[in-house]
Amino acid sequence: MTLKITRETLQNGTVRARQLEYAALHPEMRWRTELEMAALLEDILAQHDATQDLWVFGYGSLIWNPAFHYIEKRPALLRGWHRRFCLKMFMGRGSPQTPGVMLALDQGGACHGVAFRIAAGKVREELGILWQREMHGGAYHARLLPLEAEGEPIAAVTFVINHDHPRYIREISLEQTAALIATGCGDLGTCREYLENTVKHLGELGLSDEGLVRIAAALPNP
Repeated sequence: MTLKITRETLQNGTVRARQLEYAALHPEMRWRTELEMAALLEDILAQHDATQDLWVFGYGSLIWNPAFHYIEKRPALLRGWHRRFCLKMFMGRGSPQTPGVMLALDQGGACHGVAFRIAAGKVREELGILWQREMHGGAYHARLLPLEAEGEPIAAVTFVINHDHPRYIREISLEQTAALIATGCGDLGTCREYLENTVKHLGELGLSDEGLVRIAAALPNP
């Protein structure tokens, strides 16, 4: 069954139900409990002044499908982390039969993306929606990291890869990445669509990621 990541499906439990179905099929994976997710949310909130707006950094699908409410967005640069396909997927844009691979932020280098500003009074609600999307599977750590956004230094909630996660891919060649993207498909759609959307929307912002462009060029014709 096709699944769409929207504000509604995150709020009404549709996405969560699918996550739990997958967790039941793969008990060997380390899934975060509701209590753990709540504690991690409180950790981030404790680092932020509740009277101030909060920024969130998007580097993949958040750029073109944030699904949370924000009042401003800006091109932004994150230093010390780079975007790469390093998370193997057996759900979402992959399946056990057609595994895929997704972007995450790994250490080193730099990454151009988008900073979204959430109004102070909506921070807890909007981060709660993001948490349902990003944090249950345990593949990401949430960090408050410094960005440069249109010449201004800001701090933003950023989801970076968990190196201890069993789906983390430490090393993968361009050819291996392209092969997984070419065939990866699940209930959210294909990895090819994910890559093409990311490249397209970065371009619309006047941004480019040469690594993604090389991977796209290595894909076989659909």
